[in-house]
Amino acid sequence: MLSPAVEDYLKAVFVLQTDLEDPAAAVSTSSLAERLGISPASVTSMLKRLDALNLADYTSYKGVRLTSAGETIALEIIRHHRLLETYLREVMGYDWEQMHAEAELLEHHISEEFEDRLDHMLGFPTHDPHGDPIPGRDGNMVLIASEPLTDCPVRRPLIIRRVTDTDPAMLGELERAGLLPGTSLTIRQRLDSDILHVTLDGKEFEVSPRLAQHVFASERTDSDA
Repeated sequence: MLSPAVEDYLKAVFVLQTDLEDPAAAVSTSSLAERLGISPASVTSMLKRLDALNLADYTSYKGVRLTSAGETIALEIIRHHRLLETYLREVMGYDWEQMHAEAELLEHHISEEFEDRLDHMLGFPTHDPHGDPIPGRDGNMVLIASEPLTDCPVRRPLIIRRVTDTDPAMLGELERAGLLPGTSLTIRQRLDSDILHVTLDGKEFEVSPRLAQHVFASERTDSDA
């Protein structure tokens, strides 16, 4: 049985892998250390261990990629985490910070039966409260293309697909502004300094670049009706 620390590393490497522009590129030790808030030396030690377990391919000064076995475990932990966050947020009313912290603790300890019952109770959600895809039991995810709100077209009906989940305080600001996944909006115009003038729920207001860069949207389709 793998330790929670090993599972956390696998999950972090997988997430960073999916964010790379080059799908074949390796995740750097420094980016992993920054994401986990751990020293590069500690990260290097764990990556060597993951390599020895055949869960990752690690090369000094070049970075790390998960093996097929490592990806399978990472996807399972991510599935646990995102199902738990959905339950904690939508059913129990946790705030963003509490939701994430609680899911981090629980994700390592739930059984497959509990996971399946949770999935069924929630109605088999495909995305978590941030808009990130929830892996299915088979590892497949429903991916919806999106781009930063700062790059979205003007005067086109948009829908927010996801928001970045690294900063609970930022998530709180986005929530107060109504900029959460599933919300429809239209960018009326781009003002000076890249401020966006938007219409959302019949209200017009301005969105700063600092907020907009954390929001990812795409044009509405017939399936969003």
